[in-house]
Amino acid sequence: MSLRHRPMRPKDVAECARIIASHSVIGPRYGSAIADLRPAWLRVLHSESKRAVVIEEVNGSQATICFVGVSVFVGDDFVREIKSSPLFWFGPQLATRIMRGDSPLLSDRQVREANSCGGLTMITWEGCIHPDFEKHSEIYRMIISLFIEEHRGYLWKEVIASQMESLERLQWTIKTGGLLWQPEYGRYIESLEMDPREFIRKPHIVGMTKEIERRRPGSWVGALFDYRPPQIGFSRSEQRLLLSALSGRTAEELSNDLGVSGSTIKNTWRSIYNRAASRLPGLFLDDSQADGRVSERGKEKRRHLLAYLRDHPEELRPVSQALLRQAADQQQRSRS
Repeated sequence: MSLRHRPMRPKDVAECARIIASHSVIGPRYGSAIADLRPAWLRVLHSESKRAVVIEEVNGSQATICFVGVSVFVGDDFVREIKSSPLFWFGPQLATRIMRGDSPLLSDRQVREANSCGGLTMITWEGCIHPDFEKHSEIYRMIISLFIEEHRGYLWKEVIASQMESLERLQWTIKTGGLLWQPEYGRYIESLEMDPREFIRKPHIVGMTKEIERRRPGSWVGALFDYRPPQIGFSRSEQRLLLSALSGRTAEELSNDLGVSGSTIKNTWRSIYNRAASRLPGLFLDDSQADGRVSERGKEKRRHLLAYLRDHPEELRPVSQALLRQAADQQQRSRS
């Protein structure tokens, strides 16, 4: 079984929505709102407030989507609403509200600002395996690493899991650090006070906050709350190119992915190298240490830069440079 993952594309959305609709547990939760799912995902697919990925099984030239994962960054009002009694299935509500023009998702500017100061709340809208692939353990291992890869480097204040469709999924989520929200108490708790099967049959919330993780370090999901402010300050167009380059895309594929010319790709790389060298002077070898050929020096720079970015995903997340500078100035004044 050969698996690969990639960002969800517009042409994938119809099939991804069908996977949700056909799921024996998740689909019925949507009711009539299932008609809103496909257009809602298309409407927000390229916004900064959404992360959307698919896992495919590849057989020769054929690829079949076997997992769809969608997470969104939402405002505090919606978070308070979904955590108040009576709890409700938030997936259908997200689809319906987006289509009626009452989206709880943050705007691109709000994402940049919250990711620079205050923090973001992420809700996993859906994480659904195609029924034909539910018995393949390899998919579950990839889902774990993919979730970390997609969400590291953000300034999180709360992370809320998708609402569980099975007892096994609930047990796995709790094992990896998720806590159970009790609206009666207004807080997360560690142990269930009812039969787990009854718990997943009703609307529920499983999540984790930054404050709780500070008091209970060591969980798998807690690693998401480790955050360092970016040092380089790439522009958003530079970040988009780098995100594609990290997946091993060629120059031609980068041009197709981003919808720009080859010369624009070259100019963007030049801007990226200049910016990185000015902010982190020790990142690249100097010319005396590198191979004399220009092409080889370029390959070495790219290799060093991509290796750095794999360890520092915060450099590729949307931020407000003005707010980051203000925060740095305030920290410096507090030390003096």
